[in-house]
Amino acid sequence: MKILVVEDSRKLQKSLSAGLRRLGYAVDIAGDGEEGTAFAITGNYDVIVLDLMLPRKSGLEVLQEIRRSNQSPEVLILSARDQTRDRIEGLQQGADDYLVKPFSFDELHARIQALVRRRFKQKSPVISIGKIKIDTSLHIAYLGADCFPLTPTETSILEYLALNRGRVISPDRLLNQIYDSNSYSSKNAIEVHVSGLRKKLRAQGVTDLVETRRGFGYLIN
Repeated sequence: MKILVVEDSRKLQKSLSAGLRRLGYAVDIAGDGEEGTAFAITGNYDVIVLDLMLPRKSGLEVLQEIRRSNQSPEVLILSARDQTRDRIEGLQQGADDYLVKPFSFDELHARIQALVRRRFKQKSPVISIGKIKIDTSLHIAYLGADCFPLTPTETSILEYLALNRGRVISPDRLLNQIYDSNSYSSKNAIEVHVSGLRKKLRAQGVTDLVETRRGFGYLIN
């Protein structure tokens, strides 16, 4: 999943990006409201973590511009403004969740996971496809009862295709979703990772799980 963090505190930027990347998310960082708006309305983010008290443009203004755009990310406000009226205003302006600073990173992660499940209409964090189970909360794949030895990138590709089951996902879309905007990876890298994923699946007797639609992309039915 791809996350945008709009936060002006350098310390919090660093800790959030490091923590979320360790968990397997692709993370972009914006340090003010103007930059956050530019990222949000041109990117393709699953979740945006948005501070309210930002330089150059307030978080509520950013939120309003997101909701007027063609983008439809889940938005979690992360703010020190802890009054009930602040939370009500944020939710009424279009936020999907509101978490007050200081906060527990584990709680933030749990809320992000809940927003991702809502986005993809998944009631359970575990997706079952034949013999394969994918725990989207732990970013781990299982074959039967055993953990399936995939690289983090292979797991991300499998998870994203599973969440979009029945839809053809282009290499460009995969590239955008599993790497942050500063990555130098190319579509060739996606092809290599998909090939590696298929080889590991075939070695375990799982064939034809990831289909190719020539000229369009990849698909899990």
